[in-house]
Amino acid sequence: MCYLGFRQYLYNMKILSAAQVKAADAYTIAHTPISSLDLMERAAAKCVEWLLERYPRDTLFLVLCGSGNNGGDGLAIARMLHREGYGVKAFYLPLSDKMSADCRMNYQRLERMATGLLTIMQPETYITDIAPQIVIIDALFGTGLTHPAGGWLAKFINAINALPNEVVAIDLPSGLAADSLPGEDAAVINAAHTLSFQLYKRSFLHPEGGSRCGQVHILDIGLSDHFIAEAPAHYHIAGHQEIQKHYRARKPFTNKGTYGLAFLVGGSYGMAGAVALATRAALRAGAGKVRALLPGCGYTAIQTLVPEAMCLTSGEHYIEGIHGWEDADAIGIGCGMGTGEGTVAAFGRFLEAVQEPIVLDADALNIMALHPELLTRIPAGSILTPHPKEFDRLFGPSPDSMQRVELARMLAMRYNFCIVLKDRHTATVAPDGTCWYNTTGNAGLATAGSGDVLAGIITGLLAQGYATTQAALLGVYLHGKAGEYAAAQHSMEAMVAGDIVEHLGSAFRTLGSDG
Repeated sequence: MCYLGFRQYLYNMKILSAAQVKAADAYTIAHTPISSLDLMERAAAKCVEWLLERYPRDTLFLVLCGSGNNGGDGLAIARMLHREGYGVKAFYLPLSDKMSADCRMNYQRLERMATGLLTIMQPETYITDIAPQIVIIDALFGTGLTHPAGGWLAKFINAINALPNEVVAIDLPSGLAADSLPGEDAAVINAAHTLSFQLYKRSFLHPEGGSRCGQVHILDIGLSDHFIAEAPAHYHIAGHQEIQKHYRARKPFTNKGTYGLAFLVGGSYGMAGAVALATRAALRAGAGKVRALLPGCGYTAIQTLVPEAMCLTSGEHYIEGIHGWEDADAIGIGCGMGTGEGTVAAFGRFLEAVQEPIVLDADALNIMALHPELLTRIPAGSILTPHPKEFDRLFGPSPDSMQRVELARMLAMRYNFCIVLKDRHTATVAPDGTCWYNTTGNAGLATAGSGDVLAGIITGLLAQGYATTQAALLGVYLHGKAGEYAAAQHSMEAMVAGDIVEHLGSAFRTLGSDG
């Protein structure tokens, strides 16, 4: 979850590297002008403002401070909290032989302010036996992290994680890097909240890093608009305002032919529901007409579940031939289709014939994993929608989810298609390698059939004339937004894939508003 309640410029959709953010700091200091110490003061003040809004006056704070500028933020926060009348104590951990200049200045300011506010932690010592209601502020080290925490520091972090206290991390949880992900056993602070500055860190958007951050709150500290606007970026946030730019509202003098024919191919014995969900989703996504092709065993079911759709059959229990797609404006294939020999052969013949972009999901991806030579037959501009395991089966395993996205970027550029890599923050990778992270949705979307719904939504949008990347970005956003409405009504635990379809209308309505 995030808070973006400040300047909503396009650059706020960018994700910059740690090195770029450091350069933004330097540029801001040189051109605003503002001193580095005053910029640190501004950042600390924004954090304290957030803390004052959240915690009552009787809250006690314990601030963990390192030797770098993140530690300087923590020392300034401790001073400001004391000035506001909060009970606070800072613990300084000498993590380096050399303290940064701004950290030293804030160390001296806090030391002069009052006795008892600052304690120096000796190596191999730990904080224990603190009351559980005390809030711990983590300012040990920030974006300057270059290697995993080890030795005493790793043990110290693990000891903090063992405490029941709520932790608020400043900029990012200590032990977590901005541009890479921690190993499975790495020592990383487990924060309930992360107060980060100006822009998202990429590690926040991946399970290995985001699970350590709790709720992420982005605070505006006034870094240079010009620098951020001009900074090159491969990674972006697909937020509300970005998605609104792509959305096209319906015009009054139109008809069903205006909004295209979506063609869904899928289903097999016992899996007719998958293509039924995709078909319903394509209709709810605004396609003017939808036609489904599935085995005969699912004919009655889909005609009953989706009476608005046209229906064709192929084979009795499994698809044996793909026909009736020639007049379609968009094709989605794979949902519940199976990987039987006859279906594989039909899929191969279809790829030889089709020339327009298509949406490939589920068993279409699984068939290609079994027959990788089919990859070269995928039409340019197509959209692949794998979950992580499907992606790994198709393209090989990756060490972590961030490197999986990097592989997806390379493949999207090589094959000239779009990859929608499904996860908590689904990454949409465009054919030019640009990556957009989605921020809508919740854990309720982790339910059977959710992916079929997404494939149907994207196919329905593609049928209406949206370009490849537009259809993918808009589809992922709407899918997540509908999931939010479904969870609000049913709970994340009780919602099912059909609920996502039923709440697409509410998701669309948000695109005509400010969010």
